Amino acid sequence: MLRTHRQGRHPRRRRPDGHLRPHREEHRPGQLPPPRAAHRRTAHARWRRSRRQDRRRARARHGLRRSPRHRRLPQGPHRAAAPLLPHLQTDAGREGARSAHRRGVRSRRGRRGAPPQPAGLPRILRAARGPRRRARAAPGTRVRPPRPELLRAIGRWSLAGLVLNSIIGSGIFGLPSVVAGLLGRAGIFAYLIAAAGIGVIMGCFAEVASQFREAGGPYLYARTAFGRLVGIQMGWLAWLVRLTASAAAANLFVVYLAEFWPQAKEPLPRAAVLTFLVGILAAVNYRGVARGAQFSSAFAVAKLLPLAVFIAVGLFFVGQAGPAAPVATTAGAWLEAILVLIFAFGGFEAAMMPMAEAKDPRRDAPFALFVGLVVCAIVYTLIQLVVQGVLPSPAGTDRPLAAAARQFLGPSGAVLLTLGALISLYGYLSGQTLNAPRLTYAFADRGDFPAFFAAVHPRFRTPHVSIVAFAALVWALAMGGNFRWNVTLSAVARLFTYGLVCGALLVLRRKQPEAAAFRLPFGRGLAVLGIAFSLVLVSRMGRNELLILLATAAVALLNWSWVQRRVSDTSSRSPY
Repeated sequence: MLRTHRQGRHPRRRRPDGHLRPHREEHRPGQLPPPRAAHRRTAHARWRRSRRQDRRRARARHGLRRSPRHRRLPQGPHRAAAPLLPHLQTDAGREGARSAHRRGVRSRRGRRGAPPQPAGLPRILRAARGPRRRARAAPGTRVRPPRPELLRAIGRWSLAGLVLNSIIGSGIFGLPSVVAGLLGRAGIFAYLIAAAGIGVIMGCFAEVASQFREAGGPYLYARTAFGRLVGIQMGWLAWLVRLTASAAAANLFVVYLAEFWPQAKEPLPRAAVLTFLVGILAAVNYRGVARGAQFSSAFAVAKLLPLAVFIAVGLFFVGQAGPAAPVATTAGAWLEAILVLIFAFGGFEAAMMPMAEAKDPRRDAPFALFVGLVVCAIVYTLIQLVVQGVLPSPAGTDRPLAAAARQFLGPSGAVLLTLGALISLYGYLSGQTLNAPRLTYAFADRGDFPAFFAAVHPRFRTPHVSIVAFAALVWALAMGGNFRWNVTLSAVARLFTYGLVCGALLVLRRKQPEAAAFRLPFGRGLAVLGIAFSLVLVSRMGRNELLILLATAAVALLNWSWVQRRVSDTSSRSPY
């Protein structure tokens, strides 16, 4: 009946003009079929309403008609205006899963729950607009590709390995005889005092380093806290120390190697050995920071193994040397011994230079410094205990570890310790080859050095120019340099580095009080204590130290004047 009525065959359905009349109640409702169920009517109405909303949104999205939702949007200071090009905006109403199949909308594949994205203009509008063309630069202009950035690939334990490699070098193999000559049996307590003093300085380093994610280390800290001139001064001191210390380590490696191969001291074999040693490290670090960090971590473990064997076996022979002759100790002897041990614990600041390639530098730097301090304090103290307990007069030899190992391990013990010295030297050199180029990279990245030092390899993501320059300078200095002034330069640089970083903690707590990821307990008091500790050690400087400090300050001042002149020239050429 309803179908007959809708088709117009009902006698009252057709009007005189031929059009159909709407259905009314008087059209014999008893003959009509029953209406649809309530739930079916509701579902059908919801479907029709969604279809109407889809059509409205599609028209509004393509600019054909503004949707009612946009027309009813109140304009005011708390409500945003409708977008000028709605078809380029993401509609909040398209977040449902049902809208992903509508015309003009494509869904994001591979991301569950992600809202669908607009597919762009309709096909007819795209045809009228014409084919898309890639934007081209104006004639005579060069489009520079984006600059590659350093890759964060140094993990927490790799950073701890860098700290160990930067601290443990060749000094520990001759240090016990120096301390025993100054203090005798009381030398063990000097290690504990030096570890406590360096722990205060390391704590200041940990808080300051946890505020930065960039490369540079002490140069960056001093530059941020005290300005560009002080930062350049600190950077030059740190770079010269890294350069000369690495060259001295390479030269000393050849000296130790000559005990197994005497021809290594000859000019041609010596040049070949140095080229091979420095070239291997440069190539490894050139091809990726992850490889360089793994190489350094492997040598950090390898250099600890001979020392662990020496300690584990030597502790059973402590006391066989008998009572040692008493040594008259004075305040000056204690101060000198602590100064020597401070330098033995030093070098950890170099591991803070490649922070731009650490995975989580603000949290990993304090952890790595703590691990390095604990391991070195335990190893150094136990080595001094074994040497003093095995040798009757440890101050009478310049190689106390080899002499003590010969007492309880025989000739093979001396060979083991000599191999340990070779591994320790090469591990130190590998750590510096990774650390030091990041200092010149940070210099150039902030405009304080020629820009090519900040170049990053597009494939390996390493500062390849700085790595090659550092390796070439180390090789040249190792071939013909004199390293008598290296100890003096290291002393000056470390004392000023430690004092300035402790002062930087006080300044940065005032400048950026919430920036540190690690906050040192009683930090202000410990920073003042670290500054006082550094000043006491500075009081031991002589004429040579002051001359080297003045020469480095003159070089840094020339660098600073060059930077200022370049900045002024750039600002004068600017049209603004």
